[in-house]
Amino acid sequence: MASSVKQLCTICNDDGICKSAVTWCTECEVFFCADCEKPHSKSHLSKSHKTMSADDYQKLPTFMQEISSQCRDHKKKFELYCSFHSCPCCVQCVTDKHKMCQEMKPLSDILQQVKSSASMQLFETDLKDVKENIDTAINYLQTRITTTNIQNTKAIEKIRYMRKSIDDYLNKLEQDLLNDLESKHLKLRFNMATLVEQMEQQASQINKMQSQFSETTQYTTELQKFIALREIEKITSQTTKYIEDLESGDHFIEQNLEVNLSSVLQSFLQDVNSFGIININTTTSTLKINAERKDQAQHMIPKVPGVEEIKPSLLTRLTIPKDIKSVNITACLILPDGKFIILDSNKNQLLLFSNNGIFIRKVVTFTERPYDDCLVMNNTVAVALGPRNRTVLVDVDRSEIIQSIKLTHNCFGVASDGKNLVISDSSSWCTTVNLNDMSHTILEGIRGVFCISLFQGNIYGTNNSANKLCCYKVTGELLWTFQPQDIARPLGLTLDKNGFVYIASVRNNSILVVSPDGKVCKTILSDADGIKHPYAIDINRETGLMIVSSHISGEKNEQSYQTCFVYKV
Repeated sequence: MASSVKQLCTICNDDGICKSAVTWCTECEVFFCADCEKPHSKSHLSKSHKTMSADDYQKLPTFMQEISSQCRDHKKKFELYCSFHSCPCCVQCVTDKHKMCQEMKPLSDILQQVKSSASMQLFETDLKDVKENIDTAINYLQTRITTTNIQNTKAIEKIRYMRKSIDDYLNKLEQDLLNDLESKHLKLRFNMATLVEQMEQQASQINKMQSQFSETTQYTTELQKFIALREIEKITSQTTKYIEDLESGDHFIEQNLEVNLSSVLQSFLQDVNSFGIININTTTSTLKINAERKDQAQHMIPKVPGVEEIKPSLLTRLTIPKDIKSVNITACLILPDGKFIILDSNKNQLLLFSNNGIFIRKVVTFTERPYDDCLVMNNTVAVALGPRNRTVLVDVDRSEIIQSIKLTHNCFGVASDGKNLVISDSSSWCTTVNLNDMSHTILEGIRGVFCISLFQGNIYGTNNSANKLCCYKVTGELLWTFQPQDIARPLGLTLDKNGFVYIASVRNNSILVVSPDGKVCKTILSDADGIKHPYAIDINRETGLMIVSSHISGEKNEQSYQTCFVYKV
């Protein structure tokens, strides 16, 4: 909840006058005192602006008060929305931070979704469902506490009834059993009471958000609603997962107190060395959680598919002319305009193909053998030139090398985010090159990777000698490694917009996809799909097109040759 400190009129405060504010304009994002509010409400430009009282503004959640329609970095109005980074942008942001982002949309189009009454109703329903579920779980646990208390009482009565019929010899054994019962009962009650206390805290948070929901929807701007709803969605999703985790674990499994008395107590008192046994038997939980809400989550954010849902469909393949069928494809790219690039290390050349896979022209020929390439921006491509310790930038439209970058190590793999290049050497470290000033930074923590790729601040690389995939921070620290059994000499790799890693596994003729956390792997293309010795792979994250190099059989008496298949993923 916001602070109770009185807000000052923004206009008067700028003039060095301290006057308490009575109104907040949600569009001007300014506080007005009574005197300043009058001209604002009568002005032709601002009389239609939505306002709310300063007191009501103070009741808004803190995170909503901090939401502004202006970029904090550039002091300009948000006009665009980057779907890739899930954030609003001003025009300056596009130049500074989002040059390579292909998923920029008018913010007004995104905010139109917030205006939809259906969206608002869905989020309100989400809050209601989560609250009902958490209340149901709390009531269930409270009932279970009562039940175990009753069970405890009945067990004590049963024990004491037997106690009346036996000799004092059993006093110690009786007390031992009672102590055991009390210990296990307290443990059960304590565990459930602790869980109730934790869930009541969750319920308190949901209660608070429910009480603030009407103010959120009534007085705030569409942008504030949009970002607020995202925050609400995040909290409800977290609470939902919290309840589901409890349900899927052993927290709601019924543990019942039960006493089993010795059958020989009545006739063979001299042989009894135990008064009984206290058991906690487990049965299936009778708690029923409303599951309909699971399908309603992520109303405004597209659902990310799982590995098992990724199924490429073949669209076309590149038509390789007879005079260049000797190509040895070490890399392939999909340009922003949909054309295709392949890197031929046989004749050291970069070749351009049309959107439908027809050869257009040779772009440029290199004096060294090229090993890898990547898109830098627009139609500018970086090419790694192997043992010559050199990487070049090629303007595809002008068919010329426009920049040469000399390094201190081999250049086998190259990747770019539009601002930096990362260049790998399979036997030593990697180097980051700042494309603005061409300064170099050595990443000694990244060693042994051949092909690399960049995604959201992380560096991914294949170690073809160890048959594993590695993920690093952009500063070189290792985050995780993955070594699936289905991989054999991994080389080319790329990532889709959801962070799934696609790997060309050369020796077992397959394309694998690895989950963003590096824990789950699936073969999505294999020899049965015509994939043979795949070396290179690339994905256009905006269109979902994927290009993969492969050997295919030649016609009639021709030898096999290399080409590329194009898929939709």
